[in-house]
Amino acid sequence: MSWLELLNNLETGAVRAASQDENGQWQANIEVKQGILEAFKNGTNTEFPGGFVDKDNLAPRGFSAEDNVRMVPGGTSVRRGAYVAPGTIIMPPAYVNIGAFVDEGTMVDSHALVGSCAQVGKNVHLSAAVQLGGVLEPIGASPVVIEDDAFIGAGCVIVEGVVVKKGAVLAPGVRLSATIPVYDCVNERQLDKGEPIPENAIVIPGSRPSSSAWGREQGLSMSCALIVKYRDEQSDASLALEEVLR
Repeated sequence: MSWLELLNNLETGAVRAASQDENGQWQANIEVKQGILEAFKNGTNTEFPGGFVDKDNLAPRGFSAEDNVRMVPGGTSVRRGAYVAPGTIIMPPAYVNIGAFVDEGTMVDSHALVGSCAQVGKNVHLSAAVQLGGVLEPIGASPVVIEDDAFIGAGCVIVEGVVVKKGAVLAPGVRLSATIPVYDCVNERQLDKGEPIPENAIVIPGSRPSSSAWGREQGLSMSCALIVKYRDEQSDASLALEEVLR
């Protein structure tokens, strides 16, 4: 497949930068990422309206009413090679980068970033200033994945291939990376490195004492994330989205 065919197929959702295997584990699609990098190599810098300069083959996407994507005016950009499903709402300013996948019914709020190759499921809410890290290199690295019905609170930062499973809720300000520990206070365990945030988990920002004796003497603490409960009817009601907004 040529890089041009690849970009077209990414935009229709025919191919994705990552997919689940038979065990439900997310794996990077190396050929897709290689094709994206090839598109960069084959592009030439050119001027776009408004004083912008980018590769001539990676112009921002446009939408029509028939696409059933509501992209509110005010500085939002969806880059070439990104998939945005019908029923998606994007509030300004937001940015969806190449290779990203945003499924139907999802809200991308103001100042949110969906990084390169990040995968976002159905009916997800990405609140204001959410940052989903992108990854093109190293070529085999898996992207950030947010599965269906997750709610990501304002100012959350999710990077380094973290997977957030279905229905999980992240409170405002949660930071998740490959090195930030996550403690499940309900089941009294620490998640293994690389283990996804479990389905329906409710996660808040936390801290823990420094691991060094000197740090503890100074009263220093380090960032972590805490699973404090799992979703129930009461929490579901508080997260219900107003259909009138759609």
